[in-house]
Amino acid sequence: MISTLSNLIAVFENDNLDFSKNRAADDDLLGDAYEYLMKNFAAESGKSKGQFYTPAEVSRVIAKILHLEEFSAANTTIYDPTCGSGSLLLRALAETAKGRAKLYGQEKDNATASLAVLNMFLHGIDNADIKIGDTLNNPKNVKMGSLETFDICVANPPFSQKNWLSGGENDIYNRWTADLLPPAKCGDYAFLLHLIGSMKTETGRGACILPHGVLFRGNAEYEIRKDLINRHIIKGIIGLPANIFFGTGIPASIIVIDKKNSATRQGIFFIDAKDGYMKDGAKNRLREQDIRRIVDVWNSGQDVPHYAKFVSWKEIEANDYNLNIPRYIQPIDTEIVQDIESHLKGGIPNSDIDRMQDIWDVCNTLRDNLFAPSDGRDDEHIVSTLRVPIEQIAETVKNDESFIRQFQMFQLSLNEWTALVKPQMYDLGKGATPKKLIAQWSGSLLEIAKKDKSLVSTYDIYDHLMNYWADTMQDDCYMVSNDGFTLPLNIVPAKKNGTYKDIVCDLLPVDIILKEFFEKETLAIDNAQAALDDTAAQMQTIEEELAEDEEYRNDTNYKALVKRKKEQSSALKNLQKQLTASVVKKYATLTEADIKPLVVEKKWLASILSLCNNEMQHLTQSIAADVSALAARYARTLSEISADVQKYEQEVTGYLQQMGFGI
Repeated sequence: MISTLSNLIAVFENDNLDFSKNRAADDDLLGDAYEYLMKNFAAESGKSKGQFYTPAEVSRVIAKILHLEEFSAANTTIYDPTCGSGSLLLRALAETAKGRAKLYGQEKDNATASLAVLNMFLHGIDNADIKIGDTLNNPKNVKMGSLETFDICVANPPFSQKNWLSGGENDIYNRWTADLLPPAKCGDYAFLLHLIGSMKTETGRGACILPHGVLFRGNAEYEIRKDLINRHIIKGIIGLPANIFFGTGIPASIIVIDKKNSATRQGIFFIDAKDGYMKDGAKNRLREQDIRRIVDVWNSGQDVPHYAKFVSWKEIEANDYNLNIPRYIQPIDTEIVQDIESHLKGGIPNSDIDRMQDIWDVCNTLRDNLFAPSDGRDDEHIVSTLRVPIEQIAETVKNDESFIRQFQMFQLSLNEWTALVKPQMYDLGKGATPKKLIAQWSGSLLEIAKKDKSLVSTYDIYDHLMNYWADTMQDDCYMVSNDGFTLPLNIVPAKKNGTYKDIVCDLLPVDIILKEFFEKETLAIDNAQAALDDTAAQMQTIEEELAEDEEYRNDTNYKALVKRKKEQSSALKNLQKQLTASVVKKYATLTEADIKPLVVEKKWLASILSLCNNEMQHLTQSIAADVSALAARYARTLSEISADVQKYEQEVTGYLQQMGFGI
């Protein structure tokens, strides 16, 4: 065992494993690896253990909506009373102006607290104060008989903890009283009240993740909620999707508390973000666009139909202090409306067509090119008919003048963004800070995209950029930041006797080299492969026709094909060998001046713009599908369907009579 451990330590003493300069998304490489393992451990641990980890996406939302960039002093304090593995504390720290603050945490489970301590060390933080103990019944951050207070408090406590209260009804730290006592069978408000009590009296701010029940449950929780509302310290409530937390599938909300300016606060800002997520294995996960949209809308403080609303204290009081989000934000009505009269008499109801008004507003000629007013319309039931056959709808959309115009606006926006960021990408070099660059690039993309009048969602475009950044571009930029636009020496196929297809170069993949310099050679290989496949297909046909006793082996044509196949296979291998040698030689001769345009334009920008342009293609298909579904819904009247039913009944009756069955 001693020998094994000594060898392991020796491995990490290797200078080539110095990760100190390799930082990504605020965290060093070992810290990132640890976070990755923690996430997967949480995902696999089940309900009993998974709740120690707060998903990174939720941590980022909390850190950003608390505006931690306003804090730059080293004496800033951040506290998490249920810190788990410490991921929420670390994310909060990363969002501060200079990444400086003192971290405090408490965790009930000894093993989980050890994970938090290790997490801090691996992220380069050796002064975090992580205590072990039951936060509700034995808070450790106490001075002179009172709770210590902090600048920022964040928490993701266990949901609806039972039997949390072991002491008396009157808390010695004044977090709750006999009149405002959370239920013994549900500790949600106990954690929230502890968090509030741990914030600095006049300036403290924080956020707590709690199940939706705290927003509307009655009895003791009603009284506590009413008191908090009357104190005006709840700044906002953000509803999150279901099944995003480890250990539970129920939806939750972020309760944002801000003691500053509570006296002049006019109400609570609600955001309903429950529909913004993607599937990620067995769980759901906030996408980049979901995170950005929540933060943008929160910062604007403006109402957004079906998504966000500022609700006054008066309206909340009129709703008897119920904070249930659907009470104030109505979801989009996605129910399909069936117009009975159109089913009976025909025609597409204009009221159904009007439900696509957001499209007609941007593409002002498209509606008239798709629909024609019906001759039989009346004032009470106005209908239209489809101008083109259903199979021509997509082509009509694509060729519509106003649709083309909004597509051109979209292209102009992409061109404007490309012109802005391309010089910055070319200037990227050693010592660059990729995190700041992607913040600038993504922010400018959103800003430019919001100005155009295309139908493509700006947040979908943002999502494509951020996903490409996470999958590919981030690693590329950190490589360039460390080494400049250079490539490894002696780039060759990754396996013995491999071809150009086996060459691996992360910064400049071989497919770009092939497309730029060896298009003719690649085409020749494709043609040679096609000829070889054709010969093999001919051989298979003969084998199937003369399969009995393997007669095909003596067939003259088959023998000729065998010979041809060998010759073609040999020729193909020679072409591949020659191209492999040429590609290896080309890599060796590339200078930084050669590499830059290939990476910046042919890889990064080409990939991003391709992803963005795909959104326009999806939009065309989506509009065509919606119009087709609408036309199909009223394509046949009840009388036409009834006539067909009668016709088929007669046919079936006739067949049965012919078979000797009397009807």
